[in-house]
Amino acid sequence: MSPIHRINPAELSPPAGFSHAVTATGSQLVFLAGQTALDQQGGIVGDTLPEQFATALGNLLTALRAAGGSPQDLARVTVYATDVADYREHAAELGRIWRRLAGRDYPAMAVIGTARLWDEQALVEIDGVAVLP
Repeated sequence: MSPIHRINPAELSPPAGFSHAVTATGSQLVFLAGQTALDQQGGIVGDTLPEQFATALGNLLTALRAAGGSPQDLARVTVYATDVADYREHAAELGRIWRRLAGRDYPAMAVIGTARLWDEQALVEIDGVAVLP
C-alpha cells in the first residue's frame, strides 16, 4: 500500500495537475534539491519552457529514483518559473510532459514566479519532497 494518500475535497475547485492535500505515512523522507534543465556537463539545454520543464522534471525523477523512490512517492513539488504567464500559456503541454514522465498521481504542488534562477538561462526549477514506504 502506498504511503501517499491524495485528498481533493469536493468543496474546493477540481484540481488540474495537482492534489489539494497529500498525507504521507512512510518511513523515509526524501528531500529533492531544485533541478533545472542542466545536462551532465552542467549546461542548460532547451530554449523553450516545455523543453526545459521536461529536462528539469527528468532530473528530479532521476534523483528520486537514485534515492529508491518513484514518481508516485512524491508528496510535494514546487515549480519556480521565471515567467508565470509563459507557464500558464504552456500549461496543457506541461501537463502532458508530467503525465508522460511521472504519471497521473499528482503531488501537492505550487508554481512560484521568480525574477531569475541560479543559472541565468534557466526558465524553470523544480524541487520536491517524497515519502518512501
